[in-house]
Amino acid sequence: MDPSGDEAGLDRVFLALADPARRRIIARLSRGPATVNELAEPFEISKQAVSKHIQVLEQAQLVTRSRDAQRRPVHLNPARLEALTAWIGQYRLVREEQFRSLDAVLRAQAAAKSGPQAKDSP
Repeated sequence: MDPSGDEAGLDRVFLALADPARRRIIARLSRGPATVNELAEPFEISKQAVSKHIQVLEQAQLVTRSRDAQRRPVHLNPARLEALTAWIGQYRLVREEQFRSLDAVLRAQAAAKSGPQAKDSP
């Protein structure tokens, strides 16, 4: 997910994260890899439904699967989350700079208003 251009990838990530079940799966995977059965345990939905959620997360490149003998653990893709964080961060930095500029203007206005009063008081 390149902050400068992969709009379709960005849309897939936000669509994947829009679902609470998928966010819970991501939260679980942040503690380490898990199988579909392990991921399905806390949910009151079928393992097939959990598998479909995992497919959506895979399409968004938020998770990957590997093969470990007969197990197929699901892993969180931290690089994808870091790219998402970087994309969000660029807008946060722009807003922070705007707020710093606004703070400077407000401080200057406050200083200008308090300046003449300070001279007039005994």
